[in-house]
Amino acid sequence: MDLLESDSWNGFAGPDERPSVIALHCSGATGWEWRLLDSYIGHRFSLITPNLIGTDGAERWSGEHEFRLTDEAAPIVSAIDAARKPVHLVGHSYGGAVALRCAIERPAKIASLTLYEPAAFYALRTMVDGIVALDQITAIANEVGRCILTGAYRAAAKQFVEFWNGHDSWTTMRPETQDAVIRYIPKVYLEFSAMVGERISLTAYQQLSCPVLLLQGDSSPEPMRMIARQLTKSMRLVSLRTVSGAGHMGPLSHAADVCSMMANHVLRAEARLSRGEQSLEADIHRAA
Repeated sequence: MDLLESDSWNGFAGPDERPSVIALHCSGATGWEWRLLDSYIGHRFSLITPNLIGTDGAERWSGEHEFRLTDEAAPIVSAIDAARKPVHLVGHSYGGAVALRCAIERPAKIASLTLYEPAAFYALRTMVDGIVALDQITAIANEVGRCILTGAYRAAAKQFVEFWNGHDSWTTMRPETQDAVIRYIPKVYLEFSAMVGERISLTAYQQLSCPVLLLQGDSSPEPMRMIARQLTKSMRLVSLRTVSGAGHMGPLSHAADVCSMMANHVLRAEARLSRGEQSLEADIHRAA
């Protein structure tokens, strides 16, 4: 399965009268991840798919200080500030964690949140059975970091890919895709560290008044499903849905199913926003 395509797609767009959807890709991908989503909503929305720090065609991390999610979120928050209307945020994995950071920084400017398995590793600290999972993730991150420090980028990339996609998934990737992940791998360790080190309290998500859709695959790693359940408990207007047959890379492996669910959520949220409805409780069902 390909994690990265070489093409950089939209980036930040100019002024547009249509409502905006900002979609944030996973680690090792680019904005091209969301090309199918555009076919579902592009006629109604301005879809903005920026390449995050360190991807092909994007700026490298400056190294001025310890990397944090706020650093990745900063240009997206600026785009949200510049938008005339509330913005819909979409994110997958690392992109989902960045979207959560953006939403907390600008809660009044978010029209909806649609997230596929956001890698909010910090949520595991709030669960009794999450500490073990967080320790395992931290151990993998440390091993990736050790490989990077010694120059073993290929070994680091293999660890990263197989953490998300299972044993032997590295060997099934095309050589050019492996090379792309190897180029990106130093940024991966920064992302792991930022996601583990985020210190926001989950109670902060109570301030979000927008509708939230959390998606998970039924074949995904258990820590990601744990995070989704915990976030569901922490938010007000939230629905948790499962994509049959999908794993953590569902937006790529099951793109039609995932993009359809995402598009429907965004369309419903925008319709209610346009009608000026202030309450969505009747249409949002909190997962048990």
